[in-house]
Amino acid sequence: MPVTVKLPTILRKFTGDEARVTVEGATLEEVLKDLESRYPGATKNVLAEGGGLHRFINVYVNDEDVRYLGSLETAVADGDVVSILPAVGGGASRRPPYRSTARPSISSDAADRKRLMSL
Repeated sequence: MPVTVKLPTILRKFTGDEARVTVEGATLEEVLKDLESRYPGATKNVLAEGGGLHRFINVYVNDEDVRYLGSLETAVADGDVVSILPAVGGGASRRPPYRSTARPSISSDAADRKRLMSL
């Protein structure tokens, strides 16, 4: 059964820069095996060493996250679309916050008070 696989930019180097490829399989695992056999290296960063999905990759079958469907055992049918997306992370920077070295300007009222306090 032909299944369309949508690939992120990072994996397109394995498919001759194709964003979508057609492969065969009845389960996600079979689809990924066929993808790898047709385009060697394409699943290197999709599958973890233990054989499961890499935790920093999201895979969808028809817009449904396969982690909630059955992971690699998720059934696929003729015409389904498998989307492979790298997980996007974010968060706080480890760099300290920006601190200006310029002295703040003092308003004339504050300058007057400061001068009076120094008398």
